[in-house]
Amino acid sequence: MERYKSRKELKTEAKELLRGNWKEAILLNAIPVILTIIGVVITLISFFIIQQRTDTFYDIGINYNSYETSYTEDLWSTIIGVISTLLTVGISYTFLDWLRNPAMRIEPFKQAFQAFTRKYFLGTLLIYIFTGFFVFLWTILLVVPGMIKAISYSQAYFIYKDRKTLSENGKVSSLDCITESRKMMKGYKWEYFILQLSFIGWGILSILSLGIGFLWLNPYANATYAAFYDNLTENSTFDESVENLLV
Repeated sequence: MERYKSRKELKTEAKELLRGNWKEAILLNAIPVILTIIGVVITLISFFIIQQRTDTFYDIGINYNSYETSYTEDLWSTIIGVISTLLTVGISYTFLDWLRNPAMRIEPFKQAFQAFTRKYFLGTLLIYIFTGFFVFLWTILLVVPGMIKAISYSQAYFIYKDRKTLSENGKVSSLDCITESRKMMKGYKWEYFILQLSFIGWGILSILSLGIGFLWLNPYANATYAAFYDNLTENSTFDESVENLLV
């Protein structure tokens, strides 16, 4: 019998997991928060340097071309974005394992880098690239379809982890995981969107605290999202044969 949990039940499940374990959860999520802060600082400093150089060259009558500097800034932003995403995915993997086995031992600075291991790295990176590309194509049409597709593909990383664990030969198609996520989320995109929206208030407070609040918010949100996926897998009856049509 299908039993889909409400947002309140999912959040309660997350809180129960975190109760008495906040230290480990915060340490697990600390690295992405620190990287985000570093990224913001680098962006602000780069903007300031470019602005200063531009003003200086204009003052002496030289037409300053900031293309090279902008390219370098974009490159560093992309690198930081990829690293941050892989860390976030690795942390999500840990929360899924932790949710299914609350007694497991948490090693924050080891498990945060799960997605960088040989087992997960390539597939996780390909999911990041493919989903980014597909969402970009849909966003070209309109912003809303892009957002809908981003939600449709949101469970692909979790699906990849589960398939990788169950696969006998270790070979798992990233495209299949994206397609399976789209099928799994059929009829549940709105619920997931509202679930994400429910953290906005905490997000604003975290920003006002200069990012420190994210050390508590991120574990709470990640545990809740893992609970959402786990609940879906317990109730999903979608066809296991995955088509390659993604859009």
